[in-house]
Amino acid sequence: MPGGSRQPLRQNWLNETGSSAVEFALIAPVFLLLVFGAIGYGIYFGAAHSVQQLAADAARAAVAGLSGAERTALATAFLADNGGSYVLIDPDLLTIEAAPSPSDPDQFLVRVSYDASALPIWNLHPPLPLPDRTIRFASTIRNGGV
Repeated sequence: MPGGSRQPLRQNWLNETGSSAVEFALIAPVFLLLVFGAIGYGIYFGAAHSVQQLAADAARAAVAGLSGAERTALATAFLADNGGSYVLIDPDLLTIEAAPSPSDPDQFLVRVSYDASALPIWNLHPPLPLPDRTIRFASTIRNGGV
């Protein structure tokens, strides 16, 4: 019976018991890359937001100063006292530059930098484009707070 031998072969082609495993094997790497990428970038953006907030808060603290030197001391003291209380920030990796603005003598400029090398986003290096390892933000206030 020549036709009878083709029947089981056709049934094997229609058998779909392993298709879910094959689909999972094809989709899982892409899915995991997206999930871990979202987590990594979320952590990075959270740290960036904290650095931005630190720069703004240090500038606000400097408003109380009467001179450029006093404003610099106030901004630096604020960063030293409060840098560790911001989310995802290691205070030892923060640097601050606080000085009167070179372009406008009526303004005071606070620049905060953070070395983000310790964040887990750098473990995603091959497949994703990565941001700069140093997060920098600046904030300007008007002298006297007006």
